[in-house]
Amino acid sequence: MSRSLVPDRPAGEEEFNRLALELFMFQRENVPIYRALCERRNAGPESIRDWRQIPTLPTSAFKAYEVSSIPSDERTRVFHSSGTTGQNPSRHFHNAESLSVYEASLLPWFQRHFFATQPAPMKLIFLTPEAAPHSSLVHMFTAVRRHFGATDSVFTGRVEAVGAWSLDLEQTLAAVREAVGENRPLGLLGTAFSFVQLLDHLQSAGKRFALPKGSRVMETGGYKGRTRTVPKTELRRMLARFLGVQSIHVLAEYGMSELSSQAYDSAAGVFHFPPWARACVISPETGAASGEGETGLLRVFDLANIGSVMAVQTEDVAVRRGDGFELLERAASAEPRGCSLLPGD
Repeated sequence: MSRSLVPDRPAGEEEFNRLALELFMFQRENVPIYRALCERRNAGPESIRDWRQIPTLPTSAFKAYEVSSIPSDERTRVFHSSGTTGQNPSRHFHNAESLSVYEASLLPWFQRHFFATQPAPMKLIFLTPEAAPHSSLVHMFTAVRRHFGATDSVFTGRVEAVGAWSLDLEQTLAAVREAVGENRPLGLLGTAFSFVQLLDHLQSAGKRFALPKGSRVMETGGYKGRTRTVPKTELRRMLARFLGVQSIHVLAEYGMSELSSQAYDSAAGVFHFPPWARACVISPETGAASGEGETGLLRVFDLANIGSVMAVQTEDVAVRRGDGFELLERAASAEPRGCSLLPGD
């Protein structure tokens, strides 16, 4: 399956539908667990004419099965979902070609949302470890650094003995001070809990910064039991108070190890995927599409997911907002009816 499935221009509905159906047929034939699901639903070329009809695979399947069309001896990378210790993570297998598609998807959409103008190399501080081979987020940050980062960009996270991530506060603050002293725009990128760790430290130490004009922040992910939970509005107030970054310059990212494309929110808190992906909000009771402003479970159709399954049913609760969505929370166990129709269930 060629990376040409990822359009280099915005995809209209007709083009997206054609590509989605082509990819559906490829994955139905080449991903065994997906083929089994489609057969149980009698979903094939005779019955599927629109991308919205394509059967979705629940994220739980990525934990229990090898959801991949890539032969096992050709897999060079596997991304794991984050979560609490003791949980079985989701696994998303890649090879050189699928990683190339992954980066072709992430880079232009990140550039469009993170930078206000055509980007020059910016000093970027990533609040994650640099060496985390099973993290799709770290792979994303490594690609962002390679394409957009100045030579002194740095990762300031570390991996603890138990595998959990922590933040090297001294290194982080030193990098921030240097950028402030040189009056250079700075990019800070990390998980929500890493920002809370940094901001709590600044509050307890009675320190504040005013990041230079043009600075940006990107936060992603939840808290996974690592620290106190902070609502997004409060987190943005803390970023303004202790780093001098206004909400308009704070970007939130929605990504999953099971996907290859990312969604970013607007100032109104509405997330949008790139044109080669679609998001739907559906009723967990009926599986029907939710109406405008209605709450349901998020379903994603990602053309960049060539080597696995493009149609993914998440466990995230969202509100439909036009062609985007407002993210609410993670549903503990709220698979829609029909999404658990896997062999053995």
